[in-house]
Amino acid sequence: FNIIIFRSLGELVADKYGVDLYILDRFPTGARPFYTMPCADNPGLTNSYDIFLRGEEICSGAQRVHVPEMLEARIKAQGLPLESLQWYVDAMKYGTPPHAGAGLGLDRVVFLYLALDNVRKATMFPRDPNRLTP
Repeated sequence: FNIIIFRSLGELVADKYGVDLYILDRFPTGARPFYTMPCADNPGLTNSYDIFLRGEEICSGAQRVHVPEMLEARIKAQGLPLESLQWYVDAMKYGTPPHAGAGLGLDRVVFLYLALDNVRKATMFPRDPNRLTP
């Protein structure tokens, strides 16, 4: 998935349904991090979603894997080194309950709501590889 595809999808959704906000869910396992829980009815998909406004992602969320054996299998399936992630797997062995999380990009929402030409204009202290201090 890339930004060009999502922007095109945003245009299609706006044309067909007359809305700027839409949600995509159940991403393929290869498109999500190792700690994203696979769907119970289709292990090739994940319990995850992204919320888009005008083709720009403003929120991303997912259920996390909390079963250590499943987590190890997901790490191996994505070709990641288990040794460097063993601390994370071990943390789940202490009885982590089912859990999920989401991240909302408030700066992106403001940027899109105000139709600004650059997200940095909606960010109090923008950072990039060439700017680390205000």
